[in-house]
Amino acid sequence: MKYFKQFCMILLVSFAGEVLKLALPFPVPGSIYGMLLLFIALCTGVIRLEHVRETGLFLVEIMPILFVSAGVGLMDSWGDLRKILLPVLLIMLVTTVIVMVVSGYATQFIMHHKTKKKQPKD
Repeated sequence: MKYFKQFCMILLVSFAGEVLKLALPFPVPGSIYGMLLLFIALCTGVIRLEHVRETGLFLVEIMPILFVSAGVGLMDSWGDLRKILLPVLLIMLVTTVIVMVVSGYATQFIMHHKTKKKQPKD
């Protein structure tokens, strides 16, 4: 029963994100609004992390299964995708490298500042 309540809470926040998508004129997916709402609720204490932790971990574990339908959709539209395959692959390669570099620098920055805080002042 505990997991059902957690799942309902996550589902409610996701639904609120979809409502925001319909209400606001911006080209932002409802899932992004939902994640933003969940982040705000967690930061403000409206929802405690303990309320959604176990279900969130479960959803992350089954995430590969959720991509099966997207893969089937790509296979179904192969005729259209084949025409633009080279630009799409190039964009994917470039953006992957950019994300890896930015993530690496951000991680190094955070680690550097954490170790700097731990060092005693002379």
